[in-house]
Amino acid sequence: MENQVGLSKQRLGRRVVLFPVPLQGHINPMLQLASILHSRGFSIAIIHTRFNSPNPSKYPHFAFHSIDDGLLGSNASGEEIDNVLVLLRLINKNCTGSFRDCLTRLLSDGTKEPIACLITDAHLHFTQAIADSLKLPRIVLRTSNISSFLIFAAYPLLQEKGFISNQDPQSEAPLLDFPSVKVKDIPIIFTSNPEGLYEVIGTFIKQMKASSGIIWNTFSELEQSELVALAQHFPLPIFPIGPFHKYFTASSSSLLAQERSSISWLDLQKPKSVLYVSFGSIAAIDETDFIEMAWGLANSKQQFLWVVRPGTIRGSEWLEALPKWFLEAVGERGHIVKWAPQHEVLAHPATGAFWTHCGWNSTLESICEGVPMICSPSFGDQMVDARYVDGVWKIGMLLEDAMERGKIERAIQRVLVDKDGEEMRERIAVLKKKVNLCLKEGGSSYRSLGSLVSYILSF
Repeated sequence: MENQVGLSKQRLGRRVVLFPVPLQGHINPMLQLASILHSRGFSIAIIHTRFNSPNPSKYPHFAFHSIDDGLLGSNASGEEIDNVLVLLRLINKNCTGSFRDCLTRLLSDGTKEPIACLITDAHLHFTQAIADSLKLPRIVLRTSNISSFLIFAAYPLLQEKGFISNQDPQSEAPLLDFPSVKVKDIPIIFTSNPEGLYEVIGTFIKQMKASSGIIWNTFSELEQSELVALAQHFPLPIFPIGPFHKYFTASSSSLLAQERSSISWLDLQKPKSVLYVSFGSIAAIDETDFIEMAWGLANSKQQFLWVVRPGTIRGSEWLEALPKWFLEAVGERGHIVKWAPQHEVLAHPATGAFWTHCGWNSTLESICEGVPMICSPSFGDQMVDARYVDGVWKIGMLLEDAMERGKIERAIQRVLVDKDGEEMRERIAVLKKKVNLCLKEGGSSYRSLGSLVSYILSF
């Protein structure tokens, strides 16, 4: 789809420096954004931590600069939400000096093109003060959607009204100014350090407002009313230029090895017959839930491709908790891998539904390929994403409460086989067409990307 990007034959003589959070769901969109900007004529420099370092060989046209992060031995693996919070706080604390030194060197390098701006993940809030001191514009990338972000931005009000401290996990009441979301969907992140969480959220939102603009991996047609609300609360230049991954086939920035057997197995299956199951790169589940998932998949009698990432089951290395009867019972009907090339899986003709944790990258990828979803959110923005998939866009169903084999079996049947699933498939097919249109010349994301390029060149 490079023709839709408007590939520049000549370089613009300007550099853009980008700095991602070193987690899979944040590195991927940042490197996709870097590829998009490179295709529009900018030279690209990537500053990155040593922890979860991207592979420079996959992006030979970028300049990579590693900085000390102080994370060695910190146990901030990012595999559990407490560790994600630890990781974010450590990076914002430890990287100040090394980031400033690296950025200063890049700015003073007279042999390279002048730097137009800095683009960082919104969570890297410490970079705003450094950018200000160096008189360099900072644009932030927010890797979630606008819908869930607006609720995070409303945290101070929700705390004041008692919604967070007194949240009823079963409350079906609409949430204040968010009628599409229920009180029980407030993106509470269960952590041993709630005050630390509120501090992280409050600080990154404050520094977002101090930035020069916000880039979103979404498209206008999907979140029109949310875009209007965002503009009221964040009077900054806003650039919804997504979906990033649809601009072209980019090099994989996966931190995990992808198993190609996923595709060869899918090649043997009938069209729209397979349930793809993957809960992303961070979410972890208890052994009891894992066993219920296994029973539900087996009892559904449907084909499935199941990603069980090492560390997915708390207390297990990989499949030790799987009942001994399971593999024999499902036979060729199921295929289990440690990691899969998700873009290819969702685009495969055999994939008929996606059982997902509803992280934004996964949700958007499913929309782009017209694959309806079963949603099992774990934490954070996933709760709101799932509610929108189920109740607003009506392109999937939310599997609420604890994992239970009977509910799982019925959900699989509903989305993959029943009439409800066919209606979801029809609605998501309409959104898929809107994705294709928004990226073409004259489309909303195409125009927004043009505005972003012009804005960066204006600095």
